[in-house]
Amino acid sequence: MKINWGTGIVLAFIGFISFIMYFVINMNINKKYDHDLVAEDYYKLELEFQNDIDKQNNAKTLEQNLSWTKTDEGILIAFPEKLEINSITGKVFLYRPSNKQLDFETPISLSEHTLLIPDKRLLDGRWNIKVDWQYKGNKYLYKKEISY
Repeated sequence: MKINWGTGIVLAFIGFISFIMYFVINMNINKKYDHDLVAEDYYKLELEFQNDIDKQNNAKTLEQNLSWTKTDEGILIAFPEKLEINSITGKVFLYRPSNKQLDFETPISLSEHTLLIPDKRLLDGRWNIKVDWQYKGNKYLYKKEISY
């Protein structure tokens, strides 16, 4: 059988299209290439963004804002010393950009002006920490990207 230029071009197109279709189907089916949104309820969070800006502005008015330090036991979050610890409520959310199964949320319950996030819940690498807290009716927000 003799293959002329026209047949060769058609076979090259068919081969190229098959090659591209293989990778498109493989990327859609294989769970290794599964890329999720940052949050499932993305649009709801977008509507609440102005509230977060207001909370961050409230935090800037404090004489002393939250701070964190890495210790052998984990991450130690320090609240302002001048505040009464019984009036502080809220949640600490740690978000791992590389693996959403590692994300977790912890309620704030203080016996001193510090909150310890245990080392056993944290892996080395990048974390986004978000502390959404209230003190006597005022709402505050602390956000930071940290490397543990």
